[in-house]
Amino acid sequence: MSYKLFIPGPIAVSEKTLRAMAQPMIGHRSPDFVALYQSIQPTLQKLFYTRDPVYLSTSSAWGVMEGSLRNVVQKKVLNCMNGAFSDKWHDVAQRCGKAAGALKFDWGQPVDPEAVRRELSTGDYDAITFIHNETSTGTMSDIIALMAVVREFPDVISIVDTVSSFSVLPIKKDELGIDILLTGSQKALALPPGLAIFSVSERARQRATRATDRGYYFDLLEFQKNHENGMTPSTPVIPLIYALKSKLEDIEAEGIAARYTRHVRLNHTVRDWGFAKGFKLFPDPAFGSISLNCFANTRQVDLSALNKVLKSKHGLVIDGGYGKLKGQTFRISNMGDETDATMAELLLALDRSLLELNV
Repeated sequence: MSYKLFIPGPIAVSEKTLRAMAQPMIGHRSPDFVALYQSIQPTLQKLFYTRDPVYLSTSSAWGVMEGSLRNVVQKKVLNCMNGAFSDKWHDVAQRCGKAAGALKFDWGQPVDPEAVRRELSTGDYDAITFIHNETSTGTMSDIIALMAVVREFPDVISIVDTVSSFSVLPIKKDELGIDILLTGSQKALALPPGLAIFSVSERARQRATRATDRGYYFDLLEFQKNHENGMTPSTPVIPLIYALKSKLEDIEAEGIAARYTRHVRLNHTVRDWGFAKGFKLFPDPAFGSISLNCFANTRQVDLSALNKVLKSKHGLVIDGGYGKLKGQTFRISNMGDETDATMAELLLALDRSLLELNV
């Protein structure tokens, strides 16, 4: 049986996007590829709010997250940890042999700008990582306030994960002073997994010139050198780049501002449904994600049974909690191509599934 995903990623991919991937193959060093690569740069730069180049990496976002550490951390990196994925970033830094500080917050709490200021004031750090929208808990930190603090420390290179918030709301890279802004294909962009998209400042590339262990595959200087020729350092996943071009056309057609408004509206629709059913948001609602809602399972619903009914009877799937929150929370995505109609269909199916379970 086919079913539709409303998990926080990968998410549902449209037929139009899938068809775009089926175009004839081209050589990745051919003029056709150069034309494809260069054709998507203007819209990508618009979405990143940057004049810097936007690179494409055939990898998950984690590849770029690890590679960024190898490129820019020479002294010590401050890892802001408030959920499963930001916690993992600290582990990755240590596995790369980097000196790393852990700035920890309880899961579901946003990263506190004042705590960041205290840590950076020590002078120990030359890089910082944080996840804008911690998907595991549905918590969105205040990126504007955080970057205002980071800008006070000009020697600190910022690496920001926007995997589940990019194209959901405006994230103005250049204005905020973000050095490395990265995202992935499989979440808000509603593409299949396998493509990381990121933009890098000139000062981050200058820092990379002094790194002796940055490797090759994620070498920022290799990305820049190939970008100047309309190419990628290694053979890219060309079908996903075709899909990305198609998706960018969709975004332009809808209008970027309209896309942001739609995500907020759908997010509130789901949040209101959860509140009406007696559930609470896991994070403080003021810091709740716009691309998904993470509800605390305050009614002690058997989430495995709920998903089984939802999938078998309605062909839909939500998430039953991530990591140590499995069973204690559930997450419903509203990002990508979802509409008022598709979210209404999901919520009706959830109502019926809860009734079937006598909840």
